[in-house]
Amino acid sequence: MKKTILLLSAFIGITQLTNAQQKEKHLKNITQLTFGGDNAEAYFSFNNKMLSFQSNNKAWGLQCDQIFNLDIKKASKDTTYKPQMVSTGKGRTTCSYYLPDNKHIIYASTHLGNEACPPEAKANGKYLWAVYADFDIFVADLNGKITKQLTNTPGYDAEATVSPKGDKIVFTSTRSGDLELWTMNIDGTDQKQITNGLGYDGGAFFSPDGKQLVFRASRPQTETEIKEYKELLEKGLVAPSNMEIYTCNVDGSNLKQVTHLGKANWAPFFTPSGNKIIFSSNHHSQRGYDFQLYTINTDGTGLEKITDESLFNAFPMFSPDGKKLVFSSNRNNHGTRDTNLFIADWVD
Repeated sequence: MKKTILLLSAFIGITQLTNAQQKEKHLKNITQLTFGGDNAEAYFSFNNKMLSFQSNNKAWGLQCDQIFNLDIKKASKDTTYKPQMVSTGKGRTTCSYYLPDNKHIIYASTHLGNEACPPEAKANGKYLWAVYADFDIFVADLNGKITKQLTNTPGYDAEATVSPKGDKIVFTSTRSGDLELWTMNIDGTDQKQITNGLGYDGGAFFSPDGKQLVFRASRPQTETEIKEYKELLEKGLVAPSNMEIYTCNVDGSNLKQVTHLGKANWAPFFTPSGNKIIFSSNHHSQRGYDFQLYTINTDGTGLEKITDESLFNAFPMFSPDGKKLVFSSNRNNHGTRDTNLFIADWVD
C-alpha cells in the first residue's frame, strides 16, 4: 500500500516531502502548485488564500507572460486546475500584487502600446532583461476587468507592490532617465521618486510594518560599467548579473546596503519578524546559474542557506500571517526547462 501511494503521488506530480526526506529544514510540507511553463512572482492575497502570479504556460494558449489568480486550496489538491486569467491576454505582463480588498490585483502590461507580445531581449552572449517602455500599471478585478490605470508616463513603469498597511504602492520607473524606485498612494496619486543612485533599483517590497523597503540594486562603479549600463538602458535592456540587496525608509532615507556577496542577489522579501530578509542568490555558484534562497539579518550578518534542491529557487514571499512561504523553483520538472510554484510551511 505504501509503495502504491508513493507511485500515485509521483504520477500526479505533487511534491510533498517529509522532514526525513528534505534537507531544507525551514521548509515543511512542500507542495507543487503549477505544472508546466515558466511560473513566477507569486504573491499572496491579504487573506492568505490566493496567489497572483505570471505564467507563459503554452498549454494554456499563452505566447508570453500573463497574470493569473490562483486558489491555493484548489491548486494543492488538483494538478489539472487552471487558475483564472486576470490580465487581458494582450501584450506582455509582469509583477502582479493584490490590493487589500482581495478583490483587485495590480499588474504591469504593455498592451496599450502593442497588443502583440514584445520581442524577447537579444542577449548577444549576455544574460539580459528587457525594460519595455510600454509597461504601465493597471488595476483589475478578479474577472479580468481593468478598473483603473495607475501610471501613464512615457517609459517603463512596473514592479509594483503594496504596503501591508494598504496605503502605499512602490514601483520602478524610468521616467527620470534611470531605473529608480517610486512610491504612490493606493489610488495612484502623489507619485514620488525615492532613490537616485545610478543603476537598476527594482523588485521592492515593504517591511511588515510598512515603514521600510527592501530591494535589489546594481551600482555600476567603473567607467566601463557605467558606460555599458547606460548604453543597455538606452536600448531598453539591463544586465542583472551584479546586484546586491538594499533597504531604505519608505521616503528613501536611511539607505543601506545589506549584502556584499557579489554576483546576483535579488528577489528579496522581509521575514515575518521584519528582522531578516529572504532572497535568491548565485554568489556561491561556480557555474553562475545556481540560485538558492538565503536569509540574512537586516544588518548584513547571519547569512543562512534555505534551499539546496534544484538549480533555481527564487521569488520567495511569506504569507501575511507568516505561516507559509511561496517560491518558484525548477525542482521536479523532469528534465524540462519548466519553473513552477511551490508552497511550504515555514519553520523558524
